[in-house]
Amino acid sequence: MLNTLRKEKLQIVGTTLWIYGLLVLWSFAGVMISPLLILLLMKSRAWSLERVVRHLIWVYGRGWLLLIQPWVRFERCGLSGEEIPRPCVYVINHLSFFDTYFMAALPDSDVAFAVRSWPFRMFWYRLFMRGAGYLEVENQSWAETIKQGCAVLRQGGCVLFFPEGHRSRNGELQRFYSGAFQLAIAARVPVVPLCITGTDRLLPPGRHYLKPARVRLRVLPAISSEPFQQEGGARLLRISVKGQMAEALREMKGDGAEQKQDSLSP
Repeated sequence: MLNTLRKEKLQIVGTTLWIYGLLVLWSFAGVMISPLLILLLMKSRAWSLERVVRHLIWVYGRGWLLLIQPWVRFERCGLSGEEIPRPCVYVINHLSFFDTYFMAALPDSDVAFAVRSWPFRMFWYRLFMRGAGYLEVENQSWAETIKQGCAVLRQGGCVLFFPEGHRSRNGELQRFYSGAFQLAIAARVPVVPLCITGTDRLLPPGRHYLKPARVRLRVLPAISSEPFQQEGGARLLRISVKGQMAEALREMKGDGAEQKQDSLSP
C-alpha cells in the first residue's frame, strides 16, 4: 500500500512538473516566433489574419499533444477528417481547462472558439484570441455573436461551442444553452457533436496539480440543422444533440471502466 501511494505521488509530481514546465516553454517559444510565422503564412497562403492565427493555435495544440505523451494517453475516434462536413458548428462537453488544448486533434485548423470573457482577460491569451476572431459570448450581444459566427461559417471555417458554459464538476452533462444551435440554424450548417473523457482526471475544476490520464475524443455523426428551421427548432436540435452525446459518453465511460478492470486482472 505504501509503495502504491509513493508511486502515485511520484506520478503526480512528474506529470505536474512535466506538463506545466513544457507548457510554459512551448508557449514562450510560440509567442516569440508567431509574428514571423503570421507574416509568412499571410504572404504564402493568402489567408486572412484570423485564418492564420487559428492555424497557428492549432499547430501549437498539436505540439502540446506530442509533449504530454509520457503522461497522457490520447485517442481520437469516430468520424474521419473527410467525413466531417465543413463548415459546421462543433459542440463538446466541458470537463477541464485543458479541453481546449485537445481540440488540436481535430483535422481542421480553421476553427473559431466561442468562449466566455475570462480568457480574454489574460494577456497571453487575449492577443491570439482576438487575432483568431474568437467569439466572446458574454461581453457582446447575441445579435453580434450570430453575425460574427455566420461570417466565420460563410468563409468556410467552423465554430466550436461548449454548450454547458461551465466545466462540469461531477463529470456529467450539465444544462445546455441554445446559442450553438441557434447559430447552426441561422447559418444552415450541421452540428457535429464531440465527446471527451479523461480530462477531468488530468485536471478537474478546483485542482491545480495534474495526474496521468487516458483522454479520449469521439467525433459523432453530424446532425443537419435543416429539419429544425421551424419556430422552436433550436430547442429541439439542442435536445437531440444532447441526447446523442449523453449516450456516447455512457458508452465511452463504460469502455474505460472495462479496460481499467482488465488492467487490474491477473
